[in-house]
This record gives sequence, C-alpha cells and structure tokens, in this order.
Amino acid sequence: MDCLTCKNLEQSLESRCREYVEARSSAYYEVTTEFAAHKNVDKERAKSDLEEHQLVCASAQNETVRSSRQPG
Repeated sequence: MDCLTCKNLEQSLESRCREYVEARSSAYYEVTTEFAAHKNVDKERAKSDLEEHQLVCASAQNETVRSSRQPG
C-alpha cells in the first residue's frame, strides 16, 4: 500500500495485538484480567481505526481492486 496513514495504522494494530498477547500470557493475567481487557480494547480500537481509514482511503481501495483481479 502506498498510503502512509494505512501503514502507520497497520503498525499500530500489530503492536496492539502483540501487547494484548503479552498481557494474556503474563503471570499478572492470572491475578487479574483487567490489564489484558484494556489491551484488548486498545487492539480493537486500532483495528477499527484502520478499517475506518481504509473505507475512505483511495490507496486501500485500489489495493482491494488489484487483489480481486489477480487469479487465485
């Protein structure tokens, strides 16, 4: 993708996913799930931000068109 915003939002989502997985696998998770729940909310927000941007992003729309035209 050529869009810098898309790239940044994708990186943010990947980072939030990693943080959530780390929170779920930590020893602290066994004591309380609140920290992991907050990380899950952060992850979902990042996912939503990326999806919302891609709805209006010409670069993302062009990428979708290109990938749908490739033989699968």
